[in-house]
Amino acid sequence: MGTTSEQAARRGHASIQEVARLTGTTSRTLRHYHRIGLLEPSAVGTNGYRRYDADALVRLQRILLLRELGLGLADIRDVLDRETDEATALRRHLARLREEQGRLARRIASVERTIHARKEGVEIMAKDMFDGFDHTQYQDEVEQRWGPDAYATSDRWWRSMSDAERADWKARAAQLAQEWADAAERGADPASDEAQELASRHVAWLGSVPGTPGHGAAPVREYVTGLADMYVADERFAASYGGTSGAAFVRDALHAYAARHL
Repeated sequence: MGTTSEQAARRGHASIQEVARLTGTTSRTLRHYHRIGLLEPSAVGTNGYRRYDADALVRLQRILLLRELGLGLADIRDVLDRETDEATALRRHLARLREEQGRLARRIASVERTIHARKEGVEIMAKDMFDGFDHTQYQDEVEQRWGPDAYATSDRWWRSMSDAERADWKARAAQLAQEWADAAERGADPASDEAQELASRHVAWLGSVPGTPGHGAAPVREYVTGLADMYVADERFAASYGGTSGAAFVRDALHAYAARHL
């Protein structure tokens, strides 16, 4: 039969509380989406109660999917305004979800194989242990841009680290990305002292990876500016900085830093 909330949603007039329960979000978040014009309720009663029909729920589904990709609200609005064909956009989301589903299925299977092997006291091949844990997904791009030696050197460095060292490196990278996103959200000037200090740290971080152009010294200007441009052009990288607008802030700051120091 379904719950009362589900039945109301199917009838096309779910209340804000019912939508919040169905989606795992909050009424406060839904009201915020309304205030900024991201998600309009299908109706607002004289008592101020918001209700949502099927069209509003489909738009909310797209918003939540884009949020999971790491996009900020301004970027989500741009995507929704640009991609007006809902069916095409949802098929694209579905393809991404299926890719992620495949990766998760491989990871689950690899962990199950490891548990079984350890329990039975048999050896398991490393390739079977780490199927689905794909840190090599950018191999082709790296080799095309900077040659096979660049990837091979970086790959050896990554594999040589302990789990703790890799976790520490990832944590520092995530912290830097968050500071970039925070500065962009505050509207900092890419040429400001704050942004240029972040750019200096970012360039040092890039140069710390063996195999990268300029490793051990100052990274070359073309490498830094090329990566900066890619942060904006590739949504996978843009998501790390809060979406396209955040990535554009990083790009402009790195270009300014490169022009002054590299």
